[in-house]
Amino acid sequence: MTAPLSGRKAQAARNDQLIVEAAREVFIADPSAPIAAVAERAGVGISALYRRYPSKEDLLRKLCADGLALYTSIVEAAVADDGDPWAAFETFMRGIVDSDTHSVTNALAGTFTPSQELYEAADRSGRLNEQLVERTVRAGVVRADLDVGDLGVLFEQLAAIHIGDERRTHEVRQRYLTIILDGLRFPPVSTPLPSHAPTIEERAAQWVPA
Repeated sequence: MTAPLSGRKAQAARNDQLIVEAAREVFIADPSAPIAAVAERAGVGISALYRRYPSKEDLLRKLCADGLALYTSIVEAAVADDGDPWAAFETFMRGIVDSDTHSVTNALAGTFTPSQELYEAADRSGRLNEQLVERTVRAGVVRADLDVGDLGVLFEQLAAIHIGDERRTHEVRQRYLTIILDGLRFPPVSTPLPSHAPTIEERAAQWVPA
C-alpha cells in the first residue's frame, strides 16, 4: 500500500496537476501564449510553476509526453486484445478520438524541440501501431491498402473538429469517425450515424471571435 503524501508534497502534486491541465487548455488554444497565462489559469504563483517547469519548452514537452503515454496505453491494450480483430481496432480508434491526444499534436507540432525520451516513446508507439494495423489487415476485416501512416492523419483531422461545447464536439467527432470506420472496414458496411451533422448555425458560430 502506498503511503499518503505529506501535506507539502500533496499540495505540490495538486499544483502540478493544475499546471498541466491549465497548460493543455492554454496552449491548445494559443501555442504562442506566455507561460504566465498558464500560471494565471492554474491559479498558482509563477514561481511555483517555474520550480516545476523551468521553461515553456519543458512544459510543452510534458504535455506531449503525457499525450503520447495515453496514446501508447490505448494502442498497447488493442495489440494485447486477442478477441475479435475488428472490435479491437474499432475500440482503439474510438479510444484515441475520445482521449483527444491529437489536439496537442495539431497545436504544438513544430513549436518546441522534442527530447530523446520523447523520440524513443514515439518510436515504441509507432511499432505498436504497426503491429495493430498489420494484424487487422491480415485478419481481412479492413481494406487491404490501409497503411499505418494513415492513422495519424485521420486522428489529426478528427481532432481539428470543434463545434460548440465539449459535448457537441465529441458527438460530431464520433459521427465522422463512424464514417471513416465504415470506409475502412471490409467487407463494407453502413453503420447508422450517431448524432446529427453540424447545423448551419453551428458552422457559422466558428467565425464569431471568442
